[in-house]
This record gives sequence, C-alpha cells and structure tokens, in this order.
Amino acid sequence: MRGSWKDDYKISSDYTDFRAQCRLSSLLALMQRAADAHVDDMGVLWQEMKDSGMGWMLITLDIEFKRMPRILETVSIQTWNKGTKGVLWLRDYRVRDADGNLMIQSRSVWALVDVGKRKILRPSAFPYRLDVHAEESIGDVPDKVQVPPDVPLSEAYRMQVRYSGIDANGHLNNSRYADICLDALDEEELKLSLHNFRITYHNEARMGDDILVLRSDLSEGSIYFRGESTEGKPFFEACLVVGLQEKSSL
Repeated sequence: MRGSWKDDYKISSDYTDFRAQCRLSSLLALMQRAADAHVDDMGVLWQEMKDSGMGWMLITLDIEFKRMPRILETVSIQTWNKGTKGVLWLRDYRVRDADGNLMIQSRSVWALVDVGKRKILRPSAFPYRLDVHAEESIGDVPDKVQVPPDVPLSEAYRMQVRYSGIDANGHLNNSRYADICLDALDEEELKLSLHNFRITYHNEARMGDDILVLRSDLSEGSIYFRGESTEGKPFFEACLVVGLQEKSSL
C-alpha cells in the first residue's frame, strides 16, 4: 500500500484549448484519474464500493497555478490522502513538469456518501483501509466558496445537463463544472493566465437539469460564478483568479 501516488500523463491535443494549453476541465479529470488510481492501488475497487452503495462526493476544490501544462507536455501528478476531519476526507495534489518544477498544487475536500439515500456517511462506515500521508500538506482545509453578498451577478447563459457530461455516478462530472465557468468568459478574459480556481459543489446536477449560469464582472483579478436551477437551488459556487502574466512561484 502507498501513502502517496504519482503517475505521468501526456497532454494530448484533445486535452487542450485554443491557446494549446491544457483545459482546466482536462486537468481536473487527470487529477481525478490519479486519485482513482491511488484508491484502486490501495485495494478499494470502484465496483466494490458501488455494490456497497457507497461513493465519493467532491465538496470543495482549491487549485493554485504557476502555469498550465502545454500541448504534448508530459506532467507528473502526485496525490495523497491526508486523512479525515470530522466527516470530511482531505486529499492534496501536486503537478510537476518533466524537470520536476512545481506547476500546480491543490487541496480538496471529499465526503463518503450513501449513493441511494444521498446521505453523507461518517468515515467509520468505510469498510476499507486507506493509508494516510498526513505529514505532507499543501495547507489547511480549504474554505467553502461563497459569492460575497456585495458582488452582483448577472446571467451569462443557460444550459441543460445532457449525455456528454454525465459520469458513472449518474450526475454531471465534477470536472465539467470548470467548462461551465470558463464558457461564461469572453475571448479577452480567456487569454488571461489562471492563478487560482476554487469551487464548492452544493447539489448534484443530473440528466435533464437546467442550470442558470451567473457570473460577476472581472474585479481586482477575480470572477465569481454561481450555477443554480430555475427555482434557485444552488448547484455550485466558484471563484476564478486571473492575471496578465503567469505567476512566478507558488
């Protein structure tokens, strides 16, 4: 068993955007792949969890960027389980280039859920052993994202959850929310460098759900987002921090 997992991934052309850089959603998908591989390596198989009626729910993700990977670049993604805090499970990530330089680091908060009842379970309900690598940490537990009450939001667009976004858990995959946010930006905003992305998932979006995507103006480098149903039920809140240049360090 391993307390930490690391694997290499090549940024193929279908992972990239119009700038020949890795899309944010592709990065989130690769991070999820690394976490899945780590859990699988510790003997916790997806099918066994499904048969037990259990699943993982991502609650909050906080990512810091020095730069995004580029087309055909090979990066290594390291991830480790930091243990639990109450009902929450903590997992960190680091992304490095081929020379070992740190490009991206991330903190995430997960919950174990009863898939049928859509109820959060205590860690003691988990029937498997997961190695803990608590001695290494990116930082404290990330705060939930909340759009400040004094930040006005306006409608960017509306969308309906369809086949292309649904995963094996029957809901919109967490990586696709990055596309939802970036699809709300204009071309000039998309040319800016990513410095930080934070997102909190409030309620799962399922096939056929309509999502009203709201965003703020770009102010002091930050853009806030909220996705909600036509009845006002929140699906997610997020914040994107951007700049004219890539960050010099993390």
